[in-house]
Amino acid sequence: MLTGNEIRKSFLDYFTKRGHTAVRSSSLVPEKDPTLLFTNAGMVQFKNVFLGLERLPYVRAASAQKCLRISGKHNDLEAVGRDTYHHTFFEMLGNWSFGDYYKEEAITWAWELLTREWGLAKDKLWATVFRDDDEAEKLWRKVSGLPAERIVRFAEKENFWEMGETGPCGPCSEIHIDRGAEACDRKKEKDHRCRVNGDCARFIELWNLVFIQYNRSADGVLEELPSKHVDTGMGLERIAAVLQGALSNYEVDFMRDLISATERIAGKKYGVDPQADISFRVIADHARAVSFLIADGVAPSNEGRGYVLRRLLRRAARHGRLLGLKEPFLHRVAQTVAEIMGGAYPELRSEQQRIFATIRGEEERFGETLEKGLVLLEEAAGRLKNQKKKRLSGEVAFRLYDTYGFPLDLTEDILGTEGIEIDQAGFEKLMEEQRNRARDAREVSQTELKIQLEREVRFVGYNRLEAESEILAIYAGGQGRVEVGEGAEVDFITAETPFYGESGGQVGDRGTVETPRGDQMEVIDTQRPTPQLTVHRGRVRKGRIQVGDRVRLVVDPAQRRRSMLNHSATHILHSVLREALGSHVRQAGSLVAPDRLRFDFNHTGALSPDQLAEIEEKVNGRIRLDAEVRIEESSYDEAVRKGALALFGEKYGDRVRVVRIGDFSTELCGGTHVQRSGEIGFFKLKAEGGVAAGVRRVEAVTGEGALDLIRRYEQSLKEIGELVRASADDAVEKVRKLLQQQKELEREIERLRGQAGKNQIPDLLAKRQNIDGANVLIAQVDGVDAKQLREIADQLREKMGSGFIFLASPADKSVTLVSSVSPDLTSRFHAGNIIKEVAPIVGGGGGGRPDFAQAGGKDPSKTSEALEAVRKKVAIP
Repeated sequence: MLTGNEIRKSFLDYFTKRGHTAVRSSSLVPEKDPTLLFTNAGMVQFKNVFLGLERLPYVRAASAQKCLRISGKHNDLEAVGRDTYHHTFFEMLGNWSFGDYYKEEAITWAWELLTREWGLAKDKLWATVFRDDDEAEKLWRKVSGLPAERIVRFAEKENFWEMGETGPCGPCSEIHIDRGAEACDRKKEKDHRCRVNGDCARFIELWNLVFIQYNRSADGVLEELPSKHVDTGMGLERIAAVLQGALSNYEVDFMRDLISATERIAGKKYGVDPQADISFRVIADHARAVSFLIADGVAPSNEGRGYVLRRLLRRAARHGRLLGLKEPFLHRVAQTVAEIMGGAYPELRSEQQRIFATIRGEEERFGETLEKGLVLLEEAAGRLKNQKKKRLSGEVAFRLYDTYGFPLDLTEDILGTEGIEIDQAGFEKLMEEQRNRARDAREVSQTELKIQLEREVRFVGYNRLEAESEILAIYAGGQGRVEVGEGAEVDFITAETPFYGESGGQVGDRGTVETPRGDQMEVIDTQRPTPQLTVHRGRVRKGRIQVGDRVRLVVDPAQRRRSMLNHSATHILHSVLREALGSHVRQAGSLVAPDRLRFDFNHTGALSPDQLAEIEEKVNGRIRLDAEVRIEESSYDEAVRKGALALFGEKYGDRVRVVRIGDFSTELCGGTHVQRSGEIGFFKLKAEGGVAAGVRRVEAVTGEGALDLIRRYEQSLKEIGELVRASADDAVEKVRKLLQQQKELEREIERLRGQAGKNQIPDLLAKRQNIDGANVLIAQVDGVDAKQLREIADQLREKMGSGFIFLASPADKSVTLVSSVSPDLTSRFHAGNIIKEVAPIVGGGGGGRPDFAQAGGKDPSKTSEALEAVRKKVAIP
């Protein structure tokens, strides 16, 4: 029996021997199509080839492509686990021809692989073809010898593939297998008839062969393509089930390994309890999905891909609870994912620590609220059952969301097993009320008032720092004004402006505004609340400013220049991080200011000093190339096709601005930039750290800012050298030697203190008294710290044998108390209780066990008073 790994290898080897290039799986995050949430089919990485926009160095390809689908006819997330064939993550085996071979080779090789290489029974296989595809039917009869009744024709819905409403398309031919009447899951239904493309589990599709031969024009006409292509797809999980004789995808070897991992953790067996089996399947499926998502750079968040990851993690965590697992566990199942699939997908092993840390962190955060939310949900469900109702109120669903962080879809998923639906309208009503409350509570700003004017402000500042325009509106104190006088702080809008409004991480410009009358206003900030609107915030320094005034707007050139250096450096840094750390690195936030830059990116684990040094050197290397910075406008689709990096979740218009720096950085960006990378001068990292789960942050400076930083470092080093009487070059070594000497002195002081403490032991023993047959020693010990005082107490106890010891050691601003009692006297003297009563006298607190206790205080002047209190406590006259 072939394992899943062997099936994958066998498939690729088969087509490699037939002239195909084995292409590595692309990321689950589509690099060439950021409009697509996830890679959901093997052909995604070849999409531009089919569209005629890209040429490859090969014309035949084969791959095992990792895919993720969470919606659609066959991949509804809520169905995963409830049956034995739905998945979110799956592998698609496929072979392609780009204008090379066509139908005959595709059909011949598919039939040979299934029957000759893998040994499937020919009399169990069926073929389907498009209704008008006589050629495909003839080829099937010629190649396979299938009888006419086992070659079935279907219409467009089943056997015609299209990329979209327009573009490449063509008929397809599917291979199905008859698993026998025993596989039918509807045989109890009187009128049911098993058939290919039916609605039971007896006949299942194994492989889809798509023949791309047409282009559908905008008017719907099919035009013959000059080159015809082949695109095939076969699910690894499904073919593995067939080859391994399993009726369930979850019974194949690699899925069973994942279920076994959960069995070991939960101490329960799969196949015993149908409800528990659902949870086993959910965990097995989601463990694969989240491992691959994190390996490809996705981090949990509340939007986009990150939200899907968080949803999968939380759904798996909840099903773990249903199996009795209350501690984080999914990261342990993910370890099995890496073990069984890391050979084919090495990123699972190279990113192993980041995967485990991200999963565990998300589990821990969700676990904090899950228990309380589940209790509330179970109580609500119980009440509904008692009342024989099947609808949860929107109020309860909203409280779960608002208080316990339960997304609505998670509540739906939990209640779906109980047949309970949610009052969606009621939930949305409460959500809208919350939005309104937040809106009302927020201070109405001048910017928000201006948005209502729906005027467009034209930005003219890419190539110039001065412009003349007309003031359209002024706001001061939350009210629209016609005129404002000297000293007033205002928001104002002009018809056009050279001032860059804060957006894309770049801070807004500063500068001045002046009227022909000589009135002057300082612009202290510029904001861009919408793509069409730029709002200036200013302070009138001289005269008055009126609506309708013609004004001259001048941007502070030094501030703009420094922002440009930092913004271009940010793009270079982004490209270097992706090169050094992996393509999973994606921008997760940024700040581009005149004095510094800050860049947040998806990555787990701190960067080592060597990595930071390498990154800094590579950025400076690209700056030294003095590469040209080219800026152009194009359509969004064209920009992405040419390799521009677009940030998922960003809103782009039909026309976008593409910033290219040499041949190493291409991004969509509306910010201001230098003309050549050499203008940046120098790049210096300042700090690196974590800001959220799976998100790191670096801070850096460029140009004069980098020079100033180095000058400050030099000055500090010079001052350190002067303090230690050494040159700047020798300062580090001198400080190292001084620190070593300090450590040696501290050890010597410690030794002398310890010796001094030991020397006091004979004198202390001489102070012991016999109280009602018990040895009692209450004394002050000078010149020792807390650790040494404990050691003295231990030595005294060894020498005294049976007895009660209470010691106090005052220092300049503190005092330490120690109480020790031999086991035979703890019923008479309780060390912890005595310390607890006495410690407040010296301004402290403490306690401990019956045989030993320690406390600290802030008032050493009360040491004698504390010792006297102990003497009274134990009745010493």
